[in-house]
Amino acid sequence: MISELRLIVSPKWQTARARAREKRSYGKVLLLSFIGLIFWLGVFGVMYRVLRYFRGVEEIGPLLAGKLLGVALLAFLSLLLLSNVITALSAFFLAKDLDLLMASPVDWLYMYLSKLGETVLHSSWMVALMAVPIFAAYGVIYDGGVWFAPFTVIVFLPLLIIPGVVGSAVTMILVNVFPARRTRDLLSVIAIGAAGVLVMLFRVVRPEQLARPEGFTNLLDFITLLRTPTSPYLPSEWAQNSLMGFLVGPNDLMPLVLLWSTAAGFIVVGAFLHQALYPRGYTRAQEGAEKFVKGWIWTFFLDPVFKPLTVAKREFIIKDLKLFFRDPTQWSQLILLAVVVIIYLFNIRALPLFSGEQVPFAMVTVVSFLNLGLAGFVLASIAARFVFPSISLEGRQMWLLRSSPLDLRALIWSKYWIGTIPLLVLALSITVFTNILLQVTTFMMVVGIGTIILLTLAISAMALGFGALFPQFDTENAAQIPTSYGGLVFMMSTIALLAAVIVVEAVPVSNYLRARFQGMPIPVNVWMVGAFVAVAVICLTATVVPLIVGLRRMEQFEF
Repeated sequence: MISELRLIVSPKWQTARARAREKRSYGKVLLLSFIGLIFWLGVFGVMYRVLRYFRGVEEIGPLLAGKLLGVALLAFLSLLLLSNVITALSAFFLAKDLDLLMASPVDWLYMYLSKLGETVLHSSWMVALMAVPIFAAYGVIYDGGVWFAPFTVIVFLPLLIIPGVVGSAVTMILVNVFPARRTRDLLSVIAIGAAGVLVMLFRVVRPEQLARPEGFTNLLDFITLLRTPTSPYLPSEWAQNSLMGFLVGPNDLMPLVLLWSTAAGFIVVGAFLHQALYPRGYTRAQEGAEKFVKGWIWTFFLDPVFKPLTVAKREFIIKDLKLFFRDPTQWSQLILLAVVVIIYLFNIRALPLFSGEQVPFAMVTVVSFLNLGLAGFVLASIAARFVFPSISLEGRQMWLLRSSPLDLRALIWSKYWIGTIPLLVLALSITVFTNILLQVTTFMMVVGIGTIILLTLAISAMALGFGALFPQFDTENAAQIPTSYGGLVFMMSTIALLAAVIVVEAVPVSNYLRARFQGMPIPVNVWMVGAFVAVAVICLTATVVPLIVGLRRMEQFEF
């Protein structure tokens, strides 16, 4: 069995090794390792301080640490489920190697296991890397010892397998239910189901009760809630019990047995579903896709909007819009966008800032100010999904654009604004809505709107520039482009930009808070003006330079 699986997986493994050898650059490796280490240290530092505080609280400290771990694992589980559903659609039905595999004498079980492994790998590696500093903080605070790391791997592995099997099974069933290749309807159902599951999971956890202990009649009720399993039938609860049992006791093997038996059982059920449904689903998936938008609709709605533009810019924009909505692996990522926005607004709404008690003005202002960094990170994630791959999605047809008399500046201009305008609308909506929820002052509202506009312009330009510097013209799946080396460099660079803006703007915001405490008017001095000018210069530089560098890189493309 191992040898057959190795034969199926080896072509992609050899291809990945060849690409790595072609693009090997020790400078890139060192840079990426350094940035990743800084990110790990930041997450580890935050978790370390929180867990050290929990450990100092007698009786309920381990219970709070367990609830925090359970919430983190549940968030990982929900993200993995959504990611696996979308990735399974590409791996099982849209990958380019499927024609060869289906025509070869490959056993159905080996093909299922290989595609399941591919789905789990592409969907889970980033979550696994994110979990490393969190588990490390738990091991250090609670003296896990040398055996905690291998035990964590044993516990976490089935937590990656289960959503992979579920996502593949859901995709398999829906492809068989819907006629032909109507992935639009398919992924619409996935979006509705994912939103419902997400809301259900977050309501099951009920995290607001832990943030508002005043709602309990006495301490005993609060401790009882902490001791009660949050979701006893979810794998995340079993993983939490296994890890906390290893760290603080009692060490019970039953949760670990439940994890692995559930993962094994799901794989068996998924294999039977694959055997029964995959041939028919694959055949239906090869039929012609439904035309998403009729030609007259494009003409009726878009011609008046883009009429003031030049012919080249107008045609580039319409082409990108058509390609985006024709490719299910691209527009299906709108599901993840909706989930991110829902979680973001839900978290802001759940903050206990206006629960009836008087909350200090400084707390509201600080939350509103730090919300800019969080909103910027959300925008960076969205830009990595939609703007960063735009150059790579031109594929090998880029040579036609390079050899034609079309101006590449019109191409990069159209790609920039077609990504920036939706991001700007989303950014302003999130910022204004959250500031209204937080009831901030006019000063903080103006600062928030101005800063988020500058950040959106810069983040979109950086996504397009890094996408031109690190193109992936030969990729089989557009969803894999943001997770490439260039995507990681873009995300780390964006985090550096957000950190710089927050640090610089902290000066005028702190002066504003100080003036409010002293009952004085807003101090419009050289420090405040200089800080805002510095933020504008930083963001405009981060906007112009990546676009220029990206344009020059596109002019050097060779095919």
